Amino acid sequence: MALAGVRVLDLSRVLAGPWSTQTLADLGADVIKVERPGAGDDTRGWGPPFMKDDQGHDTAEAAYYLGANRNKRSITIDIASPGGQDLIRRLAAQSDVLVENFKVGDLARYGLDAQSLLALNPKLVVCSITGFGQTGPYKDRAGYDYAVQGMGGLMSVTGERDDLPGGGPQKVGVAVADLFTGLYATVAILAALRHAEATGQGQAIDMALLDTQVAMLANLGSNYLSTGVAPKRVGNAHQNIVPYQVFEVADGHLILAVGNDGQFAKFCEIAGCGEFVADPRYARNADRVRNREQLVPQLAAIMKTRPRADWLAALEAAKVPCGAINNLREVFADPQVLAREMVVPMAHPLTDKLRLVASPMKLSATPVSYRQAPPLLGEHTQAILAEFGISEGEAELLRQQGVLG
Repeated sequence: MALAGVRVLDLSRVLAGPWSTQTLADLGADVIKVERPGAGDDTRGWGPPFMKDDQGHDTAEAAYYLGANRNKRSITIDIASPGGQDLIRRLAAQSDVLVENFKVGDLARYGLDAQSLLALNPKLVVCSITGFGQTGPYKDRAGYDYAVQGMGGLMSVTGERDDLPGGGPQKVGVAVADLFTGLYATVAILAALRHAEATGQGQAIDMALLDTQVAMLANLGSNYLSTGVAPKRVGNAHQNIVPYQVFEVADGHLILAVGNDGQFAKFCEIAGCGEFVADPRYARNADRVRNREQLVPQLAAIMKTRPRADWLAALEAAKVPCGAINNLREVFADPQVLAREMVVPMAHPLTDKLRLVASPMKLSATPVSYRQAPPLLGEHTQAILAEFGISEGEAELLRQQGVLG
């Protein structure tokens, strides 16, 4: 596997950090998840829904937790205790990567900040994930995805237009600031690992949800920097392309995503409105964007005249981008999703019926592997301690001192 032999000490919880470390684990890294004795990752209790056992009863394992913690091993350590801090240092000394999402300064109080850990293990890659980063006026604030979606501009461009029913700011349906930060963190960690292997020099990585949210504004951020005009919400339409939005059809809705003028001409032929192609108001995409208020209502009236299946068949045959709007039941029954094996069954200590969303990474030589179901709290404590040379006697003493769960 691509990351076989890489050991990751994961002190993170909830989503951004665990999402990153799950990706590393899927690629073969040995990820050791450090959790609070008796409680563990906050998301273990973020239900319902909870995973059901073989008898159909709820377990203590929330579906939220299961979605971000496969291929990891769990050890319980009380980091607030001196013994726990010493144990983390011993584990970090024999690790390649450490990921944490404590508030700025929290780990420094324990002597577990990046500077201290790099003095102990110069090759270590330390990735810190916070809401606002290690610097700046907001560095001491707690950061949460929902707030960052608002502060970082995403909610200003998400949702229906203010002048239409239902208008107003909306968050995205999943925690995209967390998820994108986790993915950017993974990329940064892999780059830092390559540097460490080449030079023997580790480093600190400073990842912030707000930084990531600003970066992922993509073309909308560029639009503002180019014009000084803040983009507004346009609902299911596109800021820079027309027609590129949801349309109501005779029996529901579909997505029409015309990406260039050639596709627009094909769409107009199918829709029976070929005159639009020669109309100087609509011939080019730039014209269609400027005149969307005139064009879109006409297209909307045409789209309502035929059912979804007819539109999709005709548009797909002409290679005009389009798509259905599926609920999750339909998503996981979709033949393409099934063919791509985007659901993976895993054996779990509490059930043999666990199914998880698979990784989207398809590598021909070093494929993702599914080796370990999301672990029970502290499931691997004894085995991990033994690997680090900690005897059963010392482990028992640590338990008596409350260091281990």
